Amino acid sequence: MENPTFLVNKKDIFLVKPSEPTPSVVLSFSSIDNDYKIELLVHTIHVYKANDQESNLQDPSCLIKDALSRVLVYYYPMAGKLKRHIDGKLRITCNADGVPFLEAISSCTLSSLNYLEGIDLQTAKELVFNYPNQSELGYHPLVMQVTKFSCGGFTIGMGLCHSMCDGMSASQFLRALADLVKGKNEPLIKPVWNRELLVVEPCEEPIQLPFQKPTLANSPYLPTTDLVHESFNLRGESIKKIRLSLIEKDDDDGSILRKNITSLEIISAYIWRSMYRALELNSDGDTIFSIITGIRHILRNPPLPQGYYGNSIIVVNSEMSGKKLNEDPFLEVVKAIRESKKNASDPKYVWKAISISESMIRSKPVFKNNGACVFLTDWRHLGLMEVDFGSGEAINLIVLPWSSSFYVGMCLLLPTCKLNAKMKGGTRVYLTLPRAAMPKMKEEMDAIDEQMDFIK
Repeated sequence: MENPTFLVNKKDIFLVKPSEPTPSVVLSFSSIDNDYKIELLVHTIHVYKANDQESNLQDPSCLIKDALSRVLVYYYPMAGKLKRHIDGKLRITCNADGVPFLEAISSCTLSSLNYLEGIDLQTAKELVFNYPNQSELGYHPLVMQVTKFSCGGFTIGMGLCHSMCDGMSASQFLRALADLVKGKNEPLIKPVWNRELLVVEPCEEPIQLPFQKPTLANSPYLPTTDLVHESFNLRGESIKKIRLSLIEKDDDDGSILRKNITSLEIISAYIWRSMYRALELNSDGDTIFSIITGIRHILRNPPLPQGYYGNSIIVVNSEMSGKKLNEDPFLEVVKAIRESKKNASDPKYVWKAISISESMIRSKPVFKNNGACVFLTDWRHLGLMEVDFGSGEAINLIVLPWSSSFYVGMCLLLPTCKLNAKMKGGTRVYLTLPRAAMPKMKEEMDAIDEQMDFIK
């Protein structure tokens, strides 16, 4: 949905500093935070619809800017400068330099943009911004833009370095900001740094990372820089239909599946197979499906304190040959993903995974995705859409590519627009593929509503 007449009037960038003195320290990060692959700004756009006049935020930019100044007293590292040092480790210099903040106004309404549903990338980029490095101390880990629309609705465009926060932590920060916008004196949940809790020694034994396997399948469409980003809506009814079909096909343990099968397992299996077909990977090669999963509830010795806002995620991998992925019963793909997910509930596996992260930081392996590796992260239950700044919860959440090329094979599961009643119980799938492979991917995603013959 292109909008050639869409204009945004932007004010000068303002550095929002903490409203009170904050510690002047240099802080280190955890073994997970230090992963090179997540040192990038994640840009999100949070869409807020205008409600009745009494509940609308009259000037959301001013209110949010003032609350940001006060919340930075608690989240003071976000007002500092982030830099990776010669030893390969990230450090943040907490100097109260401030968070780059941009106020903007658009003369159009959010409804004219369909509340950003299906918005094109160039239009979306007007609602976020990048801020260049300004100091030898490093760069700003957080930038924000608030855009007010003529209808009274507004968007918050946030660029947050993944090394600082995972999705759950980003949600915690936004809720703290909203607490202060709505008049509270302090955040309901106080942030805790304590990154040393997840610092470990590297693995002693040699490790071979999944993406280093010599038997991985290859795609004729890679390597390429001609990439496209697409969103697909999967209806709740479609997911339910697949679940019922899987139960019917599985005579031996149908009752177990009926009780335990998850939408994540169904969606993951469908995406994995669809991407294999779209990329035309060779059938005699191996494929890998990696789910990025949270571990806060697993860590007990020691537990992570409430308010911890570092990354607490690991990757669990499923492997199948291209032939089996494409030709075996769909249920077998679901089972493979289910088995790998069990690893994330094993504390020994979790700590070893963190140890592998530390090894990767020190060895700096080169990652080149030839299409055989699919990465999926699930943002549906992070609470990002439930953040209320005083005029109601967000009605939509848009994610922009995480870097100039994003990750080939990277998939995000996002909550759907709350104004789309047809998508209740469904999910939005955001992914990146070579341009030549995307038509086949669209065909596969459309087929989920038109046929069930992929479940054999």
